[in-house]
Amino acid sequence: MTHDPVDLALLEARQTEADEKARIDRLTEIGDFKWIVSNKRGRRFVWRLLEQAGVFRLSFTPGDHSLTAFNEGRRNFGLQVWAMIQEHAPESYALMLSERNVRPNDRTDTAG
Repeated sequence: MTHDPVDLALLEARQTEADEKARIDRLTEIGDFKWIVSNKRGRRFVWRLLEQAGVFRLSFTPGDHSLTAFNEGRRNFGLQVWAMIQEHAPESYALMLSERNVRPNDRTDTAG
């Protein structure tokens, strides 16, 4: 198949296909995320990601601009995860808060 830059109908059809694939991919990603946070283990994992990314602390490192920039990059990833929680599974955040206060010996979900 040759590329015809003036075949607007073909170009529009290709763009429509690409848009639909992107929409389906995004819906799949959202579904996967909801599945992860629907389980206590998944919520623990996501909470660890947020903590490791530094979402709940300052990124600034006095006297070290490079480390501050690095920390901000890591924090940016965490904020993307945070945004997914807020947009697609806000009820899971309250569960994460309550579950993170459970001591390790009190956990009853070791298998699930």
